[in-house]
Amino acid sequence: MLLVLAFGLLLLVAVLLSDLAARSILSTSVLFLVAGFVLGDGVAGLLHFQAGHPVELFLELALFVVLYSDGMRIGFRELSAGWKLSARALILGMPLTFLFMSVLIKFFMGLGWEYCLLAAAALSPTDPVLVSAIVGRREIPQELRHLLNVESGFNDGLALPVVLYLLAQLSSMASAPGEILLPLGGGVVLGATIPWAAIQLERLRVFSVHAEYRSLYAIAVALIVLGASALLGANIFLAGFSAGISTGSSSSRLRDDFAAFGELFTELAKLSGLLVFGALLTPNLLFGNHYQIYLLALLILLLARPVALALSLLGTTLDWPEILTAGWFGPKGFASAVLGLMILQARLEDGAMVVRLLAVVIVASIVLHSSTDVLVARWFGRSEVRASHR
Repeated sequence: MLLVLAFGLLLLVAVLLSDLAARSILSTSVLFLVAGFVLGDGVAGLLHFQAGHPVELFLELALFVVLYSDGMRIGFRELSAGWKLSARALILGMPLTFLFMSVLIKFFMGLGWEYCLLAAAALSPTDPVLVSAIVGRREIPQELRHLLNVESGFNDGLALPVVLYLLAQLSSMASAPGEILLPLGGGVVLGATIPWAAIQLERLRVFSVHAEYRSLYAIAVALIVLGASALLGANIFLAGFSAGISTGSSSSRLRDDFAAFGELFTELAKLSGLLVFGALLTPNLLFGNHYQIYLLALLILLLARPVALALSLLGTTLDWPEILTAGWFGPKGFASAVLGLMILQARLEDGAMVVRLLAVVIVASIVLHSSTDVLVARWFGRSEVRASHR
């Protein structure tokens, strides 16, 4: 009950400060992250969480909710219209980011190459939870918002097989490529077909869905996709994002009815997940004589992703401010935290060093990216006003 009380009080404070947060660098995400850290075992010892299956499952569910809601905002028509930019970010930008980070980690930490690749893979996906803050701002150009939304939805599933393969190699439990790739395809197939079938069922004359229950219909579809994916061993992240796209594309009315509820549901999932993640952190994990890790974390955020995205987006329809914004908003969050828990549970020889790096990068990313979305959106808004007056 202490967790419920703490979350309720923090939520009340966040709501009271929400208007100020929307106009300044104040971030409710940082509020919940810091509160979790202070209330957790590392400081006050009021909230008790341990890295393990329950916590990992909770973070996975929170990420699934966010991916499903984000996917609802993207229809097949929009996805096909902007596929070139998204493909560049995923096929060129993500591998380049992975390569740059691997080299930086090798130089600063001196780990074996397999550990460097493992850390880079866990940090490669951008987080849809934090990206949603910039995607939801109308001042940001539509093309740029679409790129960030699609990229953050798909790259979690692309990073997962790399992490699984490297974990298998480092723990001497090698898996066949098909065992790793099959769940990805299964996630996409289940996510695409289950919502389509459910919506076709709803259109039969024998059924009639009351207007007040349409949002519940979307939730029922999400639960079926999640349950089926988990039982069949499919990737729940790709399944969730694909299900959101399929649901929104198959029924615009259902997408519109779910929009307001989905935003609130996503926000609750995000904030509760950040509180739990913050409670897992300890002063020993984040602080201490690890100055090379702090410098490395800054280079990963300020250099690796921006340079990789800039190279992959050269020659596209985006101008330089948009390219720089796309490069900057590559936040690390839930996906990297879940992958970090998997690495921690594997009990690898140098796994603790990898997890420490992940923790520092994730915290720095949440603080920096959550505090700059308003500033970037405001800059684009002023640029649009200046352009209209010319």
